[in-house]
Amino acid sequence: MTRLVAIINQKGGVGKTTTTVNLCHALAELGKKVTVIDFDPQGHLAVSFGIITHDISGIDLAMLKERTLEDVTLTVRENLQLIPAGSKLKDVEQMSSNGAPRGVLLRDALRGQLEDQDFIFIDCPPSSGLLVANALIATHEILVPMASDFLALQGLSHLMATVKRFEGALKRQYKLSVVISRFMSTRRISGQVLNILLLHFPNQVLATVIRETALLAECPSFGQSILEYSPKSRSARDFRNLANDFLENRVMTNDNK
Repeated sequence: MTRLVAIINQKGGVGKTTTTVNLCHALAELGKKVTVIDFDPQGHLAVSFGIITHDISGIDLAMLKERTLEDVTLTVRENLQLIPAGSKLKDVEQMSSNGAPRGVLLRDALRGQLEDQDFIFIDCPPSSGLLVANALIATHEILVPMASDFLALQGLSHLMATVKRFEGALKRQYKLSVVISRFMSTRRISGQVLNILLLHFPNQVLATVIRETALLAECPSFGQSILEYSPKSRSARDFRNLANDFLENRVMTNDNK
């Protein structure tokens, strides 16, 4: 069965798109069939895969029923497909209801589609608006990239309040996993944040931390994932390990951190 996963954090700068690009490519490298949806109107995910055309259709038109999902799906790597954001995605966020339910547009666009895929990932915008609501309604699984700093903890608290509201309204419990990104072992705050996360999210923090490196900041400008840009680097190794963590549900404990 296809796993539909929203990659979400309402705070910017936590490494969300970096996590999405490299985790998806690592899973595809392992032979998994992966489709990733650029659900951020900024379109950074497409750029990270080397797609710089601005006039491109995407999930925006599929949600508005102007194009089929197949029409807007691009093959970007072996086993890896991208559905771009599209220039009208920002307009979806501003839609008035006109009597139609706005929160189920993504769910309806995906219904019965991409059933040959192992994973569909949704790279959500750093906000708490209509697009994030669409992602939460469409999925039962959430992956949260977390930078190891104090402000990221504050943002996580806000996100979890949002998730709890949706769980109550939809009468479901999300499967939630946390990825530690932008980790710097030389900073004391990094270890402190990690300990707090292990306390409050037991058995939900994936085992591999993604260490902060210049390479991860460089590779989007070349339209490449870290697996292409520097395949033998420790960052590439981190993401390959993370992909296996995700597949096998390998989590961190206070004993193995």
